[in-house]
Amino acid sequence: MNRNLAKIVISLIAAGCLIVSSVQARQAGVKVACLISDSLKSTTRTLQGAQKVIRRNNPDVRFHTFCVSNTETGDLAIVDSVNHIAPILILTVGSSATRFAADHFKETPIVFSAVKYPVLSGFVSSTGHPGGNITGASLNIPDDVQFKYFKRIIPKLRTLGVLYTRNTEALIPQARVIAQRLGLDLVPIMVNENKELPAALDSLAATVDGIWSVADPNLFNSKSTRYIITNTLRRQIPFMGFSRNVVESGALFSLDFDYKAIGFQAGETAVRIINGEKPGDISVTTTDLIWFHFNEKTAHHINVKVPDELVSIAKEVYR
Repeated sequence: MNRNLAKIVISLIAAGCLIVSSVQARQAGVKVACLISDSLKSTTRTLQGAQKVIRRNNPDVRFHTFCVSNTETGDLAIVDSVNHIAPILILTVGSSATRFAADHFKETPIVFSAVKYPVLSGFVSSTGHPGGNITGASLNIPDDVQFKYFKRIIPKLRTLGVLYTRNTEALIPQARVIAQRLGLDLVPIMVNENKELPAALDSLAATVDGIWSVADPNLFNSKSTRYIITNTLRRQIPFMGFSRNVVESGALFSLDFDYKAIGFQAGETAVRIINGEKPGDISVTTTDLIWFHFNEKTAHHINVKVPDELVSIAKEVYR
């Protein structure tokens, strides 16, 4: 009897401790460190979207925002500040901020947003099973979606070219398989140096019906992008840009993102982690809201008629 009573007392004490801990946690509020690397509109919209979702589920949350400076002194100060506030998780926007978080915070859960190619960047092992302490919302638009849009605009599309560097080489094999499933022959050409670009573009121009692009910073600097656009226009080759900025510069079309929706996805992932799930067990999400952009002037110049159903839903038409 005494032994049973002791068990009951211990249980009550334990329950009381849990209640006290819960109350203290609510009083302390949830702390989230937000790391960004710029103040672009897309970054702001992404961050606002994520914070809105987290705040809706945790009204007492406190956000501490830091801008990664890429200077040794400034970055060390950020590390110290983040460690001092001891956040329940770190929310990042963009690849630079995510790289910084991944390099300096190995134990704290990290939720990235607006990151292109998270597997290729080494942030996660795979999108389905990230592993480690990182997961989040990527900017990847599946290749099959991109190719299907291209075929809607160019119905006779059979061969599709793409330029790439060692930086994006790993993306090509899967893209070729997906293209083949859709009845397309993907023709990839590696460009190791800028001086190889003219010959590579000449080779594609002689064999393909259109050119697809991957977001490769080693290839698409301002000079090379201008060269590709100028020469695809001159040769009347449909060129799909990897962002609306490339379309504004003269590419035929691109698919882009609602950055606030990307933030919503990251916020939902963050809420799951705050509620106890492990980052490594939560799949990386991909954008579920895609915007279509096209350049009307380019379409006229290369004699391409963009379908009316796409014109009607275009987020932006550049003229």
